[in-house]
Amino acid sequence: MSATVEIISKLERRMTVTVPMKPIEDEINQRIGQLMRTAKLPGFRPGKVPAKFVHQQYGAQARDEALTNAVERSFSEGVETNKLRVAGYPNIEHKPFAEADKEFEYVATFEVFPEVEIGDLSKVKIERPVLDVAAADVNRTLDVLVKQRATYEPVKRAAKKGDKVKLGLSASIDGNEVESTGGQTIDLVIGEGGRVPQFDEHLLGAKAGAEATFEIVYPADHQPEQLAGKTVSYKVNFVEVAEVKLPEIDAAFAKTLGVDDGDVEKMKAEIKESLSQEVTKRVRQNVKEQVFDALVANAKFDLPNALLGMEIDRLMQMSRHNLQQRGVDLANVTLEPSMFEDQAKRGATLRLVLMHLVNEHALQADADQVRAMVDQFSVSFERPEDVVRWYYDDVKRLDEPAALATEENVVNWVLSAAKVTDKKVKFDDLMGNA
Repeated sequence: MSATVEIISKLERRMTVTVPMKPIEDEINQRIGQLMRTAKLPGFRPGKVPAKFVHQQYGAQARDEALTNAVERSFSEGVETNKLRVAGYPNIEHKPFAEADKEFEYVATFEVFPEVEIGDLSKVKIERPVLDVAAADVNRTLDVLVKQRATYEPVKRAAKKGDKVKLGLSASIDGNEVESTGGQTIDLVIGEGGRVPQFDEHLLGAKAGAEATFEIVYPADHQPEQLAGKTVSYKVNFVEVAEVKLPEIDAAFAKTLGVDDGDVEKMKAEIKESLSQEVTKRVRQNVKEQVFDALVANAKFDLPNALLGMEIDRLMQMSRHNLQQRGVDLANVTLEPSMFEDQAKRGATLRLVLMHLVNEHALQADADQVRAMVDQFSVSFERPEDVVRWYYDDVKRLDEPAALATEENVVNWVLSAAKVTDKKVKFDDLMGNA
């Protein structure tokens, strides 16, 4: 076998491979011999079919299979001999197998992985968020928990903001009904959001037993678009008005949050600890995103089209799956590769950079680091030891914590080279509540 490599471009290679036919013919004959022992043809007992007929029936198949195997073996050998790192799949071109005589020649065109180069990371600036959880943060979280456990009691007064109203509803456009609760009722909290404000404004001041009719002109950019720019007529029957009752922050409330003895101060301490853990997680994620952005921005190499295409395909498949999970009919959705190109380019580039740094600087996570990551996963569960056991019952389950621990090693390595400054941030800004 011989293989010569031609450099077409920075990443593209063309390899011409010549394979002698003698070993291939031997393999073809071996395959025919195996088939003769089991071949079934009308008029012959199994295994008694003459060789001539077996050749006629299965010769082309045996030849194609033997030559396909020869291409796979010789391509791998040529790649290894020439120390090539193939990115994606090769494009194989050859004359028909039947025309091969003493030698079989084919041409494989493919891309290779680039030599990964990264710019000067000492010039990279990283701002690390700094935040200590304060009593005010605990109190705001308590307010949210209290509202989540709110109850409602019927009242005879007129409805106001924050009340829950039970109502029956019908909506029509140009006299055609487009929505109705039928004989059922729905509960709405006035001012809770998720609707155009004008709708809730028409609910204010109503009492149980009242009826209201009104129109709303929806803006041209309204979502869902079926209502965009339309005038909708509503008829509403008010069945009940109820006001909110918030629970007291006392022993009973603390017990609902898992504090068995009802100690309110212990409850606040546990909330603070939980918030601190979440802050730590958010800070790490924020820094990690900055580091990854810096690595992509400082990557100095061309990305193989094959890898970019594979990443686009992966993102498109993931998007289709997510849409299906949400009940979207894919027949009504058009996904174009160009929609995912920027994201795919970033993802593929980052993956190559991470692989390079891990291999170049021995940053693969060790067993202790993987265990530490598993412990992080388990800490929020009621029985952490069960979570740890689940991960270690199947070594494949450790792939995710191992990958994340390795990424942490890369982040720490970059931070040791970059210019890192601490920046005080507000709780709501870090949590995305601003």
